[in-house]
Formats: sequence, C-alpha cells, structure tokens
Amino acid sequence: MNKLYPSADAALAGLVHDGQLIAVGGFGLCGIPEALIDALQRTGAQNLTAISNNAGVDGFGLGKLLETRQIKKMISSYVGENKEFERQYLAGELELEFTPQGTLAEKLRAGGAGIPAFFTRTGVGTLVAEGKELREFDGHTYVMERSLRPELSLIKADVADKAGNLRFRLTARNFNPAAAMAGKVCVVEVEKIVEVGEIAPDDIHLPGIYVHRIVHNPTPEKRIEKRTVRS
Repeated sequence: MNKLYPSADAALAGLVHDGQLIAVGGFGLCGIPEALIDALQRTGAQNLTAISNNAGVDGFGLGKLLETRQIKKMISSYVGENKEFERQYLAGELELEFTPQGTLAEKLRAGGAGIPAFFTRTGVGTLVAEGKELREFDGHTYVMERSLRPELSLIKADVADKAGNLRFRLTARNFNPAAAMAGKVCVVEVEKIVEVGEIAPDDIHLPGIYVHRIVHNPTPEKRIEKRTVRS
C-alpha cells in the first residue's frame, strides 16, 4: 500500500474536526511536523486539545494555532517560550493540563500499548496529583495517571519508505514514536522518501503498521528556539 499523499492538506483531508484530541510530536522546535501544523491551521478546526511537550513559540509551530485561537486546551510539559500562550492562560482563555515530562511520555507510550492507566511517584504531594487516585506500593505513595489515546497524531521523521516504515534523526526522534503509536490515526511528515526495502530492518525505528499517511517535505525550516551569540 502506498501511503504517500501529494500535500499536507491532502493528508489531513477527512481527518480533522472541531473538538478533536490531537498529539503533535517534537521537543521544543526539534522534530516538529512543520508542514502538517500549517495544514492543520488551514483546516480552520476549532476547540482543539493538543498534546505536545511544548506549545511552540510565538508565530511558529503550535504557536500559530494559538494565535488563530484554534487550540482550547494544551496537555504539555513545558510552555515557557510562548508569550501568547502565557497571555491566553493568565486571561483564562486557554486550559492547561500541566504534566511532568516523563509522565507525558509514559501517557503516550501506555496509550499506544493499550494500557489505560499506570501508577507513578512523580507529582505526589503536588498540584499534579490533585483529584487523582493515590495508592501505596512497597511503602511509597503513587498517583494514578490515565494514558492518552489521541484521535490523530501528527509526527515528523527523517526517512520513510512507501509502506510507512520510519527512521528518525538523532534527537528529533524525541516524542514522535510515542505520539505515533498512541494515535488512532497517524500522519507523518518526512524529509526523504525511499522504496520499500531500502531501509535496513535494523534501522527502522518505527514500523509502518503505526503510520497511515505520509507527506514529503524535503525543505523544512527547522527554526531554532533561541540563539545566543557573543557580541
């Protein structure tokens, strides 16, 4: 099966709707699906809940969807690089489910593995644990966290074959495999497309069984969040 679509807009056709739970791969601006985020913005979908470690930056990544007010809630770990996020949150215009980074990763991993919930010591005794079930194991208190199962996952990889087998590049792997496996439908943006069999089996980081649609974007911007230089 050829999963390649001619554009990011075509790949999202029929998949996006208002009020949707969507996972987006990336860590900061590293490994984000730039073209798919832009296409998601163009759908005009409203009241989205976005699962992502970060909320992009002003004017780039998920920051674009915050500016157009398409995201009503973020499930995130770190959101400190986005002034518009801060403004909306402090004004009560944006919901935030603040989640420790390791817990967020496990929520996605568990969702992809079909595990509905798990216990962790992270967050016990803090706001993170408020309203959640607590249980004792071996003399320690644990908080129960529900896994995440987004309707749609948008991820970024370096190379894909036409069956959707993926290879990621270095730290750009980050949350992408977990987000892909958790999503009921996964769309991947890649820089290079190869024929089936060209990626050696041991070099496949994510099997194509998790990937439903592929978009080729050979020239992403790959913007840097902050650049500090000596005068």
